Amino acid sequence: MAEQTKSTVFGNSLIWFGAAVSIAEILTGTLFAPLGFGKALAAIVIGHVLGCVFLYYAGLIGANYGKTAMEATKLTFGPHGGQLFAGLNVLQLVGWTAVMIASGAQAAQSVFKFACGSWLWSVIIGLLILVWILAGIGILQKINIVAMVLLFGLSLLLSKLVFQPSQAASPEGTLSFGEALELSIAMPISWLPLIADYTSNAGKPKLTCMVSAVVYFIVSCWMYVIGMAATIYAGEGDIAVIMTKAGLPMAALIIVVLSTVTTTFLDVYSAGLSMESIKKTFPGKVSASVVCVIGVLLAIFSPTSSFESFLYWIGSVFVPMATVHIMDLLVLKRDTEKTVLSTRNLILWAAGFIIYRVFLALNLPIGSTIPDVILTAILCWAASLCKKK
Repeated sequence: MAEQTKSTVFGNSLIWFGAAVSIAEILTGTLFAPLGFGKALAAIVIGHVLGCVFLYYAGLIGANYGKTAMEATKLTFGPHGGQLFAGLNVLQLVGWTAVMIASGAQAAQSVFKFACGSWLWSVIIGLLILVWILAGIGILQKINIVAMVLLFGLSLLLSKLVFQPSQAASPEGTLSFGEALELSIAMPISWLPLIADYTSNAGKPKLTCMVSAVVYFIVSCWMYVIGMAATIYAGEGDIAVIMTKAGLPMAALIIVVLSTVTTTFLDVYSAGLSMESIKKTFPGKVSASVVCVIGVLLAIFSPTSSFESFLYWIGSVFVPMATVHIMDLLVLKRDTEKTVLSTRNLILWAAGFIIYRVFLALNLPIGSTIPDVILTAILCWAASLCKKK
């Protein structure tokens, strides 16, 4: 599935702009409203800084070794360990696909109602994603230029609408700063198992990874702020409703459908690459198409409302995985794993997973990602010293 043409810095920046402009990012931003604008903004920025640092290094590993994300994990965890994480990645990507399609379909239905319900929008969005899959990277980069120009203009328009309220609202619900920090970190973290799929063939590895992380940081923060500001100032978290009330139903429909397609395409494309990593006989585009169809069916027939829990689950799995991976290859610079399964690194990952869940339950002001990264990194360093002795 991976094409051999070297990807450009500009091409990757378009990919990560499209990844960040999504209904999921805006919906997550609405959850921050109970903190008030100042504290919410601080949590959004701090969380994204931490998450995007991880994003940069995860992309850099793939670029340095010329390997897709799940193929690169085999360097740390061994071929069988890499297959474990590829399987977990496929599961989270199927979940993301369903969540994104369902969210996009519901928002589109609020703008243009089909009598039969939002399921028809799920099918339409799924078909558009299939078009993106079949287009191939070369054609897709040209399509992305047009799509990103449209999304950029519409996002500016949306920003103007949410910051022109008649009266500030008092959002309901409670959210601690630590929980907000985790929700902010969780979104860039969710892309950790994917970014190397797009940087592995970068012509300028370091610059490509840096620009990708910076573009995602800026645009993702922007989307969070739109969701948060819409809830606080406009008293409405559904951006499709806001734009429709402003007399811009077509603009609302375009931003909802197009942003859903450009973001969800990355999920299904990377799911195809992960399936190839598990078993080479799985054709990437076919696997990606199957994931897209499963996502559509789940969006239609299954509830996809446990959004916060889903983000926390992603963090608990992939934060310690990325920590062990980065420590192994970039900090400790060990030789790549020669065995089929690295028991030591899997134990370190399992310890990190437990640490994350423990700190998540404690609900500290610093969240659970920061202590998890620090403690897991210390364990990796200690394990390396013990092995040398």
